[in-house]
Amino acid sequence: MIINKAQYELVKEAREALFTFCESLSWEDYIQPVPNFGQGSIRKTQAHIADTYIHWIGRYALQNTTSYLDDKTINSIKEMRVEYQKINKLVAAFFEQYDCQENLVIKHLLRSHGEFISTPLTVITHVITHEFHHKGQLVSMARIMGYQPPDTDLIRL
Repeated sequence: MIINKAQYELVKEAREALFTFCESLSWEDYIQPVPNFGQGSIRKTQAHIADTYIHWIGRYALQNTTSYLDDKTINSIKEMRVEYQKINKLVAAFFEQYDCQENLVIKHLLRSHGEFISTPLTVITHVITHEFHHKGQLVSMARIMGYQPPDTDLIRL
């Protein structure tokens, strides 16, 4: 999974561009719900992204009991960054456990779906693409509020 580790480093760089931008938002805008977006606010969407990593990497693939986030307890971008540092540690543990085993079968019970079968490659691909889907929503929310977000793609010109 060496290429996936390198890929995740690119994800973290793009995430950092978004966090730096979020620091320029007013706190009121950061927590303000934006109509017609599934998670509501930028803060809540970032918490949702983190929860997806917690669920699939932490709980499913690593079988740990990491707690989900309560977005209302996060009172600054700095606090959200701390939560993502924890996510980075989860992902590092995932890469360590599944190193060179990207197609290993992972089989666990999901409370709402019964037994679920996947692979490390599928899990890491899912959480990364999920993050980028919502990252697009985050910059769209900011644009709706009148901000000019920077380019947060993996390849930034």
